[in-house]
Amino acid sequence: MNYRHIYHAGNFADCMKHSLLVSLLQHFLRKDSPFLVLDTHAGIGRYDLESPEAEKTGEYQNGIGRLWAEAPDSPLTPWLKLVRKAGGPRFYPGSPLLASLMLRPQDQLICCEKHPVDKRALYRLFAGQPNISVHERDAYESLRALLPPKTAKRGLVLIDPPFEEPGEFDRLAGALQTIHTRFAAGMIAVWYPIKHRTPVRQFHTSVEQAGHRNVLVAELLMRPPHNPDALNGAGLLVIKPPYGFATQAQQQLDRLKTALGAFEATVSELVPE
Repeated sequence: MNYRHIYHAGNFADCMKHSLLVSLLQHFLRKDSPFLVLDTHAGIGRYDLESPEAEKTGEYQNGIGRLWAEAPDSPLTPWLKLVRKAGGPRFYPGSPLLASLMLRPQDQLICCEKHPVDKRALYRLFAGQPNISVHERDAYESLRALLPPKTAKRGLVLIDPPFEEPGEFDRLAGALQTIHTRFAAGMIAVWYPIKHRTPVRQFHTSVEQAGHRNVLVAELLMRPPHNPDALNGAGLLVIKPPYGFATQAQQQLDRLKTALGAFEATVSELVPE
């Protein structure tokens, strides 16, 4: 399977993932000390929602397309402001572009993308920005090569695989161990699809058994996860979330549930501190 995110950009899973990502990054802005963002599956950074690929599936219409009229006091507003700043409603920003818009001069963004064509597009997007680097590198190999950070003691590692190959949950479990060994102080956010519950439960169990502490899980289900061939929902597992994030995340997911007509929105503690 040759995955291209342009077919899915701006869908419900993107809205869930990116609104929570912005909330996580806001935490780092509370202090002047520099922070690092390592985006292991960066993609091309910006997606044209008027492209034939996006229009073919129309997934964005039931995602970001339903959110342009949000009230100014919506819990989604900080993220939506960045989406508009990045060119919305025509263009939808992926995680690296959203992160780049939140960086200060002292902060750093490292983007990894193994597809050569996508990597070149990402490189052009960030050309001339000295605190952003783009690598044509395998996501999981990058964790060993690029951690611990050389310029910051704080940071977020975002792992957002396309799940195009079998065994992705197992690779994620191994990646969490690598990050814990090389960057123990770092925050980690892992996105995953929810098709049916068994693989997700197994992944959660592996995280618990590995000894990780302070683990939060946020999930948005569009429908009950009974059909293993459909993307029924999406989750974000966060290790070392900032204080107050659980409440903030629940407010955001509740709003998405109402606006997108979702089935269920939950934030729960998987492992305590």
